[in-house]
Amino acid sequence: MSVRADFYMIAGRPQFVVQPLLLVCKLAEKAVLAGQACLIYCDSAEQADFLDDLLWEFDPDAFVPHQIFGAEDDEDVDDTPVLLVPPGVDAGMRPLVINLRNTLPPGGYQRVLEIVPGEESAREPARKRWLEYKRLGHELKRNEM
Repeated sequence: MSVRADFYMIAGRPQFVVQPLLLVCKLAEKAVLAGQACLIYCDSAEQADFLDDLLWEFDPDAFVPHQIFGAEDDEDVDDTPVLLVPPGVDAGMRPLVINLRNTLPPGGYQRVLEIVPGEESAREPARKRWLEYKRLGHELKRNEM
């Protein structure tokens, strides 16, 4: 089975241009609804905290069970569909990863989702990751948002 890397290009939807992490919330919600547990590799502890709050608030009708992995109150992490993973924390691996870092996640996933910012000047790290995934033989897909 080939490993897939999906790149979500933020371009036209104003809510994602203004707040790209809203797209992460929608992707996490979609994963939960499909019964797919996932890891969200956050770029910083602050981003994990912000995303933790945003997952509760982004849609009054959505429920995305989640927690920050490595927090003092870790409980039932195996039963929590979405784990936010700050840098420096080893959360193991799940089949689906949403990667918010400028580096590739550790191997072991079946599918990785990458968020590409709308600003042209901020896209270079995503281009480098695309080339690295290609070098690794991942199936690549581009999604315009």
